[in-house]
Amino acid sequence: MHFIEVILPLSLPKTFTYSVSEAEYNYIKIGMRVAVPFGKSRIYTALVTETHQNPPTLYKAKEIHQILDEKPIVNELQIQHWNWIASYYMCNIGDVYRGAMPSAFILESETIISQEKDNFINEAELSDDEFLIYEALQHQSSLKVQDIMAILNKKNIFPVVQKLLNKNVLSLQEEIQEEYKPKLIRYIRLHENYSSDESLITLLDSLKGAKQKEVLMHYFQLNAQDKKPISVKQLSEKSTSSTIKTLVDKNIFEEYYIQEDRVNFDKNKIDTNLVLSEAQNLAFEEIKTSFETKEVSLLHGVTSSGKTEIYTKLIEEYIAQGKQVLYLLPEIALTTQLVSRLTAHFGNEVAVFHSKYSNNERVEVWNQVLGNSEKAKIVIGARSALFLPFSNLGLIIIDEEHEQTFKQQDPAPRYHARDAAIVLANSHKSKVLLGSATPSIETYYNAQSGKFGMISISERFGKAPLPEVELVDLKESYFKKRMKGHFSLTLIEAITEALSLGEQIILFQNRRGFSPVLECMTCGHIPQCTSCNVSLTYHKFKNQLRCHYCGYSIAKPTNCHACSSVDISAKGFGTEQIELELAALFPTKNIKRMDQDTTRGKYSFEKLIDSFKNREIDILVGTQMLAKGLDFDNVSLVGIMNADTMLYHPDFRAFERSFQMITQVAGRAGRSDKRGKVIIQTYNVNHNIIQQVTHNNYEAMYKEQLYERKIYFYPPFFRLIKLTLKHRDFDKLKEGSMWLYQVMQQHLQMPVLGPEEPGINRIRNEYIRTIMVKIPQNTSIPNTKKTIQKILNSFEAISQYRAIKVTANVDFY
Repeated sequence: MHFIEVILPLSLPKTFTYSVSEAEYNYIKIGMRVAVPFGKSRIYTALVTETHQNPPTLYKAKEIHQILDEKPIVNELQIQHWNWIASYYMCNIGDVYRGAMPSAFILESETIISQEKDNFINEAELSDDEFLIYEALQHQSSLKVQDIMAILNKKNIFPVVQKLLNKNVLSLQEEIQEEYKPKLIRYIRLHENYSSDESLITLLDSLKGAKQKEVLMHYFQLNAQDKKPISVKQLSEKSTSSTIKTLVDKNIFEEYYIQEDRVNFDKNKIDTNLVLSEAQNLAFEEIKTSFETKEVSLLHGVTSSGKTEIYTKLIEEYIAQGKQVLYLLPEIALTTQLVSRLTAHFGNEVAVFHSKYSNNERVEVWNQVLGNSEKAKIVIGARSALFLPFSNLGLIIIDEEHEQTFKQQDPAPRYHARDAAIVLANSHKSKVLLGSATPSIETYYNAQSGKFGMISISERFGKAPLPEVELVDLKESYFKKRMKGHFSLTLIEAITEALSLGEQIILFQNRRGFSPVLECMTCGHIPQCTSCNVSLTYHKFKNQLRCHYCGYSIAKPTNCHACSSVDISAKGFGTEQIELELAALFPTKNIKRMDQDTTRGKYSFEKLIDSFKNREIDILVGTQMLAKGLDFDNVSLVGIMNADTMLYHPDFRAFERSFQMITQVAGRAGRSDKRGKVIIQTYNVNHNIIQQVTHNNYEAMYKEQLYERKIYFYPPFFRLIKLTLKHRDFDKLKEGSMWLYQVMQQHLQMPVLGPEEPGINRIRNEYIRTIMVKIPQNTSIPNTKKTIQKILNSFEAISQYRAIKVTANVDFY
């Protein structure tokens, strides 16, 4: 007997064994996909991880349905990496498989419904809906679920289908559907009968229609200009498709198809010779020296120090050695600008991989990386690019490594791309370069303690000066009536001056919408979300109140829902309100907003960034999307509308994050010869973090935060695991979380905090409780996780707590 181990794309913690024939066993290789039955007649796309001769002891192995691949689409290094992610981040291997693969590869089975043969059916016993399905099957042999939905004009058709199954009228089969469709371009060529000059002359004489002769002459013209294949699209520029079709029908032309990549950067290449400045060159040499002894190095360079040029030079060296390079970025917005810079230098050797790409585009990039193609020597992507099937990876660059968006929050696997990339590089024996102007405290601590190499650049590219930072005390400005809306007069004067010089401005407010709260001034009522314990955010452009957690929305009320008063006021402010106030202050200027609401489309980032770079936009208002390494040479002023919103966030990293965010936003100013200016509006000008930003003093912030982390048991001195419990019944959740906490306290010899209600304690009608485990440096992390997993398994075995959802989030920060 022959068996294979497979991972199923379901939230299951282990692999499953299936039986195969000897021929299949000899054909199957690790990393191939197979269609397998699982549960009640469903078929899933599973991935082969092992072949062996040992039957399972607890169940009878089913046979596989079919083999889906001719060669492996996943390599063994990837499967090892997935297993590490599953064990380290305490999630199921099935979740990792589902999260890692483009969804077009994970084919779902489609239910095919046909009539049961040789069975007497009494039509009088059928209901109207049942008869409609039965009648349709008299005219065609089988129906799909979508067909039945159309026939009955209903979404929920399963009760009707179930009744027909019970009456033995129908039978069901499962059929695997391939989702990926290659892009085929239609080309035209002259039929081989007309390859000689004589036959061509005869052909031209025999053609009656002037239009047909015109198309033929146009074809010869295109063929003479360019020896490349001629597409139907090119030919139809000067003629109609019906004329071309006539010539194809007459066997004068013949059609053929060529498969083409959906994304092509060939046109972008401009021959550029990169020349590094003295400081950049020194850093470049230091990185190479550091890589001789260290696997991971940190490039700590101030904003606008030209880190991207150093990365480009480094990539050149690795490509020359025939290696693949992975370049990870925290935001899709950043890939837009970087792609244009790297494709100008490397042309079509660059591939891009992120969630705004369609399924088919992602499959094409996957196949290029798998085949070690010339088109995917450099892969730029957000965190999901980490899962691509690299076979010859030489270097991983993680830009803006401090960014919290590298951490996946939901759904599982809840991995951190920076940490997972370091483990991936280790299995490929490749190097990792972390880059940031404001490194995370953990990374800087690792660099200081000698675990990572460290390279610093303290000057901006072209010796451009760092921007001048000016603080505006909002308390004083409101008191002295030096405010217009949410703008201090200092900021308005600076904007006016920058606009008069033809320069651009960035304004930062890390909250989207118009205002976070609408309040009745008579009774104090605030509209709340019906499913979450949170107030609704007012969006003026859509004239609605919306919950940013579950998406629930209502039209803006004209009067209070509690007391019917019409005196309703908006409290607080978001990017929409800033945009409207600016439009009133500077009516002739072009003002645009960049936040989640304005960048939902596939190319919306590119359009906004391009028009700002081309100086079509005067003032850009935005959220944290603006803070990440974007490069605009004409921005001379950056305004931070309220620096306090981030400082007082209930999180142990609030001060570190505030410093990083404000420094990064400030770094967008004055990136050319002229010194930029940053105006920070705050109620607390003497706050340590605000002062450290003003003096660009990262060291002081690092030392202060490190001291606090040590005395309060936080990273890098302790590892954190957060357990989140959710249930619709408040009392059951309270009881269950208390049981879990008490058992953990008994079995774990380390700090366990909780069960705590978070700030927003109900989302999508589920109440939430959290428990935090702090693991000291000298304790075995794998053993602690095993103990926690055993406790969670025991918790799940208790019948009254089984309905409580528990998720583990390792290194959740």
